[in-house]
Amino acid sequence: MIRPGSTLGILGGGQLGRMIAIAAAQLGLRVHVYAPEDNSPAFEVAAEHTVAAYDDEAALVRFAKAVDVITYEFENVPGATAATLSAHATLAPNARALAITQDRFEEKSFIADLGIPVAPFGLVSSPSELQDAVAAIGVPSVLKTRRFGYDGKGQAMIRPGDDPAAAWDALGRAPAILEGFVPFEREVSVVAARTRDGAFAAYDLCANEHRDHILALTRVPAGVSAETEAQAILIGRQIADALDYVGVLAVEMFLVREPGSERLVVNEIAPRVHNSGHWTLGGARTSQFEQHVRAVCGWPLGATERLGRVEMENLIGNDADRWEAFLAEPGAQLHLYGKAQARPGRKMGHVTRVFPEEA
Repeated sequence: MIRPGSTLGILGGGQLGRMIAIAAAQLGLRVHVYAPEDNSPAFEVAAEHTVAAYDDEAALVRFAKAVDVITYEFENVPGATAATLSAHATLAPNARALAITQDRFEEKSFIADLGIPVAPFGLVSSPSELQDAVAAIGVPSVLKTRRFGYDGKGQAMIRPGDDPAAAWDALGRAPAILEGFVPFEREVSVVAARTRDGAFAAYDLCANEHRDHILALTRVPAGVSAETEAQAILIGRQIADALDYVGVLAVEMFLVREPGSERLVVNEIAPRVHNSGHWTLGGARTSQFEQHVRAVCGWPLGATERLGRVEMENLIGNDADRWEAFLAEPGAQLHLYGKAQARPGRKMGHVTRVFPEEA
């Protein structure tokens, strides 16, 4: 167990690292952030920071030896980086969780092998494999790069009449997978935590609304049946247990409504605190950031009870210029990420609103 006064190392200095660092400080931990960008937002709230590349082995070793446990804020940590850190300190979540979730083909295969529903998918690494995948899966379908995709990047829709080869060219002919299109009504996500001894706690299922492929609004409750919500949380637990996961993770799913029934199809796993869990900061007894710190430090998990109906609004680009109006809005909780420059598509902050439960 990591005791208060110990040092938590965080790999990555963006807004997620910043909010983890704030939660850790409130629990009496020191924080040391490692990131290659010298203006990282998390540096402002950390006791120490290191500016170095993720392939700088000497800097990584120094960092690992200076902290008591290491976590990360994003899943594209290079495998060699994770291996170096794991040799000198405890890394949570583990390197296997990183490796699986960094590669869409490995991730989809892992989920399917657990017997959990996913969209039909096929490997695309050559023109002939692309032809075979389209023939097997059909259109409409979605071509996705195997690695480094987020917020709609690295994806291309293939509709009836489209040239699949042109879609692959648009992705730079990078190794990819083709996924069958799921006719979903809404996207939902489970945000949950697991400890080394297998303790598990999930937040209420939330519904997510995207604009321009970026999360815009998260609402809780998600507006699904109790049976569907229980199934979603069970899926989250199956995945966390199978990965021997430590920390907070999110499992994004499609909700498909058919006459008289609902079903879930898993889209992807995020091995970290997640944008759709930001509502817990002010909307739940324990925020996802505090929960993550508790889990990676070996502490008891906090209560996940929701404090009412909750809505989280992402502030994208110039949305953050309305900060004064948000501060004047009764009940709104504003969180800004300390980024110096707003750009289209850049997440600058979020607002959480908690409303009384409906009768």
